[in-house]
Amino acid sequence: MAPITRRSFMEMAVALGATAAWGQPLAAQSKIAWHERRDIYPEGVASGDPESDSVLLWTRRPPVDGNAVEKLTVEIAEDESFSRVVATAEAPISEASDWTCRVLVGGLKPAKVYWYRFTDLHSNGSRVGRTITAPADDDTRAVRFAFISCQNVTQGAQNAYRRMIFEDEHAPEQDRLGFVLHLGDFIYEIVWYPEDRPQGIYDRRLRDIVRYEHGEKIGDVHIPTTVGDYRAIYRGYLHDPDLQDARARWPFVCMWDNHEFSWLGWQSMQQFGGVDRPAQTRKVAANQAFFEYQPARLYKPSGPSLDQFDPPRVVDMPITHFDGQGLGQEPNNLTAIHSLKGYRTLRWGSNMELIITDQRSYRSEEPTYRAEAQAFKSDDFPGFMPQEVLDILDAGSAYNGGHPPATIKYGNTEIANFRKDQPPTTILGAEQKAWFLERLQKSKATWKIWGDTIATLDMRADPQNLPPGLTAPWSGAGYAGFDSSTGAGDHSTAYVERGEIYDFVREHGITGFVTVAGDRHSFWAGLAAKGLPPKPFEPVGVAFVTGSISAPGIIEAFEHGFPQKHPLRPLFVGQGPGDTRPQPTMNLLLRHGVRSSLEYVKSGDIQKARALSNSDLSPHVSFVDMGGHGYAVVRATSQTIETEFVCIPRPLERSERDDGGPLNYRVRVRSPLWEKGKPPRLDVQILEGDPKFSI
Repeated sequence: MAPITRRSFMEMAVALGATAAWGQPLAAQSKIAWHERRDIYPEGVASGDPESDSVLLWTRRPPVDGNAVEKLTVEIAEDESFSRVVATAEAPISEASDWTCRVLVGGLKPAKVYWYRFTDLHSNGSRVGRTITAPADDDTRAVRFAFISCQNVTQGAQNAYRRMIFEDEHAPEQDRLGFVLHLGDFIYEIVWYPEDRPQGIYDRRLRDIVRYEHGEKIGDVHIPTTVGDYRAIYRGYLHDPDLQDARARWPFVCMWDNHEFSWLGWQSMQQFGGVDRPAQTRKVAANQAFFEYQPARLYKPSGPSLDQFDPPRVVDMPITHFDGQGLGQEPNNLTAIHSLKGYRTLRWGSNMELIITDQRSYRSEEPTYRAEAQAFKSDDFPGFMPQEVLDILDAGSAYNGGHPPATIKYGNTEIANFRKDQPPTTILGAEQKAWFLERLQKSKATWKIWGDTIATLDMRADPQNLPPGLTAPWSGAGYAGFDSSTGAGDHSTAYVERGEIYDFVREHGITGFVTVAGDRHSFWAGLAAKGLPPKPFEPVGVAFVTGSISAPGIIEAFEHGFPQKHPLRPLFVGQGPGDTRPQPTMNLLLRHGVRSSLEYVKSGDIQKARALSNSDLSPHVSFVDMGGHGYAVVRATSQTIETEFVCIPRPLERSERDDGGPLNYRVRVRSPLWEKGKPPRLDVQILEGDPKFSI
């Protein structure tokens, strides 16, 4: 990256809606009378989106006893004692921004640790934060970062952060993390109050951390309706000590997923009970709260203010007209989704360019969420949907070279193809997809890492191989994907768009193509391929998914919700003869197939179960754990990329141990850099524990 001038830096700060602070070449002793008062900075401090010469800093200083301050002083130093301060600035705060403060500090040195703090005019200071700048573009040092997703503070504990901090503090300097990539669901906007479910959820108690002042109640769940409600959930989450400590230790790079706006939301629509409803005002409110509480380089077109979001005026209007990419053309919809742009890149030395995309704001409607798709679901096969049905619904009018069938065969019936006159599903949208492909092609980094908040690796099963008589005959022609209750809706079922991306990678000879993702509440490692057998299997990259920090996963849900007497329960949460509790046999199902799951339940012998593996089912999968919690760490050099899965026990309660509690396992997955025209490969190494169902 070319050196930035002070003038262009100031213009950048304006575009990002942040106060500017410029570093000085000579460090000096702090002149601020700072006395730490964490109690009046209740959400702590944070930094984000580091570049080689700049970083964003953040805090919140609300009024105390009705007394507000109008500005804060920020200092950034080369040492924790602030005897070598390199930048100081005054930043305004106000009620309009919920008393949050964003400061862009420039003129910094690359690949360097800095310390920062905020002080009000009464010398009341925030806690001290630590941040790190990116290496210069030609720096060949190894890249090391963690990627995480899906923390639900109302339903679990954030022990994973404690483990991450503990290991980083005890690691050699060269092995410490440079930043943390948060791939969405930083908050969960759907909240059960404890009195709504006194029994809790599964084996989890509900924490009473937020009450929406203006929220809406749907069934027994509460959702936010105003910017004040969205702000309240961020404040509640940031009072968690482990999350707050993590934000104070590393710069975070954050992208929203669905729960930052709405669980089944798409563009500016919400969906409840299978019904879409316009929610443009809520989309803008969600964007405003994200902007205010995340120190990220997000561009807002709605005003020049440095200290506030300046939300555009929108009303909730039905969206009836969509363009050829499924983008709603109603003006309020377009204004709402463009009120904040989240897709962007982060360069980290010569070895990595991180390309972050937005999977929710521009996507078309997910076909399997529609009411018409219920016809392809059966209680005999919970969660399953025939692969050929998913293919047809995804492709829409483009299926079969533009000649989609009028009806779709499902068992002995023919069901109307409700997607035959509609365009293929898009998750990125036309404009963002063009930008993404251009960034991939132009990147000079060794590893082009796609930060995709949703997974790309196929989830499929082989119910055609079930023994006769176990249950009703399978209604599909062969393999099964998963419906909206278990897996559809991410890039693994957006076959047309994903195929377009992978074809682009292959045709342009792009090597070092890696995807990191979240959302699934599970750990995955595999190869990025357009098709699986019986279609050609031609990997063009590698892909990883991280487990959830604390949100419940599908194994937990099935333990409690899958009918005990259902003949297919053993495929998902079966028990071998010697087991005292359900086991994650769904991992075997996805990795090896139905015969392996059934064999384990019959014999309890994992080796016999693996020996019955269906080699055509999942040649792309090297590791899968549908019940895993924790985080993943990437280490990338000029020759290899490694991802380490750090899995912790189900985080029902906060651990008081300094290390955050015990580990279930630690697994390292390694890929050497492959040559143009050659397929990538993955090697799995178990470092600790025994994830026997996952390999």
